Amino acid sequence: MLVYQDLLTGDELLSDSFPYKEIENGILWEVEGKWTTVGAVDVNIGANPSAEEVGEDEGVDDTAQKVVDIVDTFRLQEQPTYDKKGFIAYIKKYIKLLTPKLNEEDQAAFKKGIEGATKFLLPKLNDFQFFVGEGMHDDSTLVFAYYKEGATNPTFLYFGHGLKEVKC
Repeated sequence: MLVYQDLLTGDELLSDSFPYKEIENGILWEVEGKWTTVGAVDVNIGANPSAEEVGEDEGVDDTAQKVVDIVDTFRLQEQPTYDKKGFIAYIKKYIKLLTPKLNEEDQAAFKKGIEGATKFLLPKLNDFQFFVGEGMHDDSTLVFAYYKEGATNPTFLYFGHGLKEVKC
């Protein structure tokens, strides 16, 4: 199994269990999330409830909860939204932090493609939910989630160069 960690913080953000598609010249990875239900296990043991009991089942309170698989699996933490000015400031800081951690070939590709990726992301700012890894570091790589037109499941966007592949 491959896990993709935030190159800046080491937080796990994705794994090969979630296939991705490269967009914007490989700068962004697009991953489809799915809503799932966690908790509430209904076990039928074939017994009849006691005739003396009139109320609800006594037992564990196991309520079902709907979560997005990627957010739940990697314990992603939602962040406040960005306006255009704040987002541009984040991108500039991110480029400054990430570039020295890349090899020369990746640096060139990242610098060449980040402007186009930023132009792709800017018009969608109002539609995004922003996430970071479990550690919630200030210098974390952002993960973007949004719903494509007519979609019921969210689409996640990752900066591909900001992820480090680790074999488990």
